[in-house]
Amino acid sequence: MARATQTAGTSGTDRPAPRHHGNRHGRSEQARLAVLNAADDLLAEKGFAGVTMEGIATRAGVAKQTIYRWWSTKTDVLMDAFLQDVAEDLPVRDRGDLALDLRSYLGDLAGFLSASDAGAVFKALVAQAQHDPAFARDFRSRYLDDQRRRDRLPLERAMERGELPPGLDLTAETDQLTGPLYYRVLVTDEPVGQEFTDRLVDAFLHRHGLTAPTND
Repeated sequence: MARATQTAGTSGTDRPAPRHHGNRHGRSEQARLAVLNAADDLLAEKGFAGVTMEGIATRAGVAKQTIYRWWSTKTDVLMDAFLQDVAEDLPVRDRGDLALDLRSYLGDLAGFLSASDAGAVFKALVAQAQHDPAFARDFRSRYLDDQRRRDRLPLERAMERGELPPGLDLTAETDQLTGPLYYRVLVTDEPVGQEFTDRLVDAFLHRHGLTAPTND
């Protein structure tokens, strides 16, 4: 995209005025978001093998060179699209009660992974990581480490409130809560609806002598 260069009137100097990049930056961000959304949509429609840089460019309405300015491969595009989806669509709400927090978060996580375009991207990225060691390292460092912290957050807040005893192995407890959910999403493809996630929460509460609320 061509950029106009303008020289302002002088005031004791012939130096050109600074260029204003606001519009260009705005258009660049718009194009970047269009690319990420297009990658999400195409993967949901065509699967990982059906996504190409050319297809993303066409769907996003941008030149292929625009995509290559920011990303080297379609996997890189999908990774950034997925990370943006996580940031926007998977909050860890704090309702001040462990049972409510866990039910809310596990329900949101289950829906995000099993019933959204982002979930389809997640499955594709996990599959790609199985035979691409370099990408697997990037995937773990950019997503999995943060995701594990996100999964632990309801328990950390509960410990700070005194609902859970200090010294509890939060990593192991988090694995017991979320592991069955990820197993169903990635391996068995069994349902992960609210009934299933609530059972996970109830089992956790029972294990720690806590009482589930009668309603939300």
